[in-house]
Amino acid sequence: MPKPAPQPDNASAAQNAAGADVAAPQKAPHLAWIPIRSLSPRHRSLILGHLTGLSERDRYLRFGYSATDEQIGRYVDGLNFERDEVFGVFNRRLALIALAHLACPNADAPGLQAAEFGGSVAAHARGRGYGARLFEHAMLHARNRGLDTLFIHALSENTVMLRIARRAGAKVERAGSESDAYLKLPHETLASQVEQWVGEGAAVIDYRLKQQARLVDTLLDGIGEPKSAIDKPAEQLNKT
Repeated sequence: MPKPAPQPDNASAAQNAAGADVAAPQKAPHLAWIPIRSLSPRHRSLILGHLTGLSERDRYLRFGYSATDEQIGRYVDGLNFERDEVFGVFNRRLALIALAHLACPNADAPGLQAAEFGGSVAAHARGRGYGARLFEHAMLHARNRGLDTLFIHALSENTVMLRIARRAGAKVERAGSESDAYLKLPHETLASQVEQWVGEGAAVIDYRLKQQARLVDTLLDGIGEPKSAIDKPAEQLNKT
């Protein structure tokens, strides 16, 4: 999984995946649609807030060690949005509650073209399938970029992440306290490209609707005092 320090070597990740015995992808279980929005450099502060909001235990599972705020800050500052893909799930208040980083190899990287996946979900938002959907989303984007393998490096005790990978058809290789999962990706198709295009468009619309809802909530909060006076019973108003 991408780590804040040291920074992940995308080329070496692709090389390490070369020659691995990977399982053919299986059909993923049906999951309800979740709006997953692609993120850009302007979202760095939200990404930082999400990651620093993780508990020490969650940071340990996400990065492989208990990353400090400073290490996470360096990781966020070093995100390459041109080469990699970063995407997340927002709640109705536009808080980033789930995040994934698809670290892609450089275009001229030799060997197997593998992308590395790392993700996290806020504690209060777990149990809703966000982790599985983020992984599924990463699979789609990776294959549409012409990559043939999705790679995960995780602690062996990170059973949730490894279970998600296994269910998608990945072969998991355990080496003591750490595990590697390799998922062979099918070639891109017109259908996969359309699926990505439609999903991204729907996620943008969902985000804008949440922005409008938040604006309305803010306006209602701002007129809360007059509204409370209007809602007073008539007998109370007569006494004032």
